[in-house]
Amino acid sequence: MLNLMTGLGSIGGHIGGWRHPRSWDHTAMNLEHLIQTAKTAERGKFDFLFMADGNAVRQMDKPTLFEANSPSDRPTGFEPLTVYAAISQHTRQIGLMATATTTYDSPWLLARRFASLDHISGGRASWNIVTGSYPGDSKNFGFEDHMDRLERYERSEEFVEVCKGLWDSWAADAFIEDRTVGRYLDASRVHTLHHQGKYFDVQGPLNVARMPQGYPVLFVAGQSEQGRELAARHADCVFAVTNTIASGQAYYKDMKERVVANGRRPDSLRVLPGCTVYVAESEAEADDLYDELQSLIAPALGVPYLSKLVEEDMSRYELDGPMPALTGQTNAIGSFRKEIVEMAAKDGLTVRQTYERVLPSMGHVIFKGTAPQVADQMEEWYTNAACDGFNVSAPVAPVGLEAIVDLLIPELQRRKLFHEDYTGGTLRENLGLPVPKNQFFG
Repeated sequence: MLNLMTGLGSIGGHIGGWRHPRSWDHTAMNLEHLIQTAKTAERGKFDFLFMADGNAVRQMDKPTLFEANSPSDRPTGFEPLTVYAAISQHTRQIGLMATATTTYDSPWLLARRFASLDHISGGRASWNIVTGSYPGDSKNFGFEDHMDRLERYERSEEFVEVCKGLWDSWAADAFIEDRTVGRYLDASRVHTLHHQGKYFDVQGPLNVARMPQGYPVLFVAGQSEQGRELAARHADCVFAVTNTIASGQAYYKDMKERVVANGRRPDSLRVLPGCTVYVAESEAEADDLYDELQSLIAPALGVPYLSKLVEEDMSRYELDGPMPALTGQTNAIGSFRKEIVEMAAKDGLTVRQTYERVLPSMGHVIFKGTAPQVADQMEEWYTNAACDGFNVSAPVAPVGLEAIVDLLIPELQRRKLFHEDYTGGTLRENLGLPVPKNQFFG
């Protein structure tokens, strides 16, 4: 069956979503909005919530973007694991997936935070492993320049291995709490890591007991060669930036082959492309919402935001001239540039048409129409081996997610494409993923 996740946010997935008359007011640092989003998503039986994060206030040098508050810039927001500890007390089964960087964090501290969340939530923690795509993050950690891509991934590989070693510090039966003899723990059931590597020296053990899931469910967001290999070795799920079935199939096939090459089963990695869903009672109503939001994207906003996504100053090109064939590597999210440029070339789009196509879904595929029409599109991707599920974005909060839960989810359930209820106690159980074997205690 499909795996579905959705974002934990309060401004909507469309760049103009927060301006819609049915959107929430007063969204900055509003915990109640996030709690309501989580409850709505759990009512729809979503597998995960997803919370993106960064380590800098972005776009301050671009006043138009900075003041427009685009969904991916997040000038203000809660630290993900802190807010998930609160969310966990208002939900019971939905997974809690948080972004955390391996470039500007410590393995010991990160391992402790995720292990704590897994215990607090009863086994629902999930880590979106990122190396950091925004160069400005470096300035908040004492570095003049953002670390080179290859070095970031090399560091990330060691970082994840250290975290796994720390999560395996304790055997599941280490804390015996035998009152009769006064023996709280079994000293033979703890392992000291003594890791010494290129980037980290970490003694261990972790001062958190073995977590309910063994490890949090591991996501990887990177789609470069290095990101794909990191996912193939370590991840349970991977994001995909694919906006056609053909590109989805190519990515899906590549990732499943890489997983097998790393000695794993193909179904041990779930491939989840992003999508934005515009669903309504009628096709005309869905079209009206889309058109209404599109009218909020003026060129003064569309051009700089497209520039951000492709890492190229698009104001140098004619607005109604052809989208240029941008080449070369980036030090950020190269997959967005590649997908956008290929899409524009395939369909012969101008610069204006490109941002009008890209911004409603931030570069991902758009599913629009009635519930049966959207379900048809999702089913086509799923049954043609282009995905294992979707990272679903709602364009306007809260009404977009409510429409998905009330209209689309029942249609997917009717077709037996999505579960009718959670089946396990932990996130791994609900996803059908095994608890990782403890490398030191079996």
